[in-house]
Amino acid sequence: MALKDTLLRIFTWWNGQTMSLALYTSRSGQFVGTDELGNTYYKAQGPLIDRSVGSERRWVVYNGYADASRVPPGWRAWLCHNGDVPPSEEDYHPREWQKPHEENLTGTAAAYRPKGSQLSWGARPAATGDYVPWVPGE
Repeated sequence: MALKDTLLRIFTWWNGQTMSLALYTSRSGQFVGTDELGNTYYKAQGPLIDRSVGSERRWVVYNGYADASRVPPGWRAWLCHNGDVPPSEEDYHPREWQKPHEENLTGTAAAYRPKGSQLSWGARPAATGDYVPWVPGE
């Protein structure tokens, strides 16, 4: 590992895992599975640290940039303790109406900006004149 990679792992949390998370994962993490985006999922082994987090502590190590929208629904349910069986142990097939993951583009140049938005390109459409304001007492 190069010096730059080491420094990035020490001082940044948004790009992969930090050194402290890597240490915690190696000491008390039990590998559970991997999703189609390359994220890896773990659960704590051993005694509970805090009873408020549920029966066990669960976490994800992102493959690249840390973006919570990159966690598929099945894994999100497992992380939030909405299910006890991780998707890696289930025989789940997505329905035909389920869409594949799309990256959250909010805050980027590729973000969705509907026609008429102040942030969209071009001129706003002209007012049609069919708006009648409400006046109290009328």
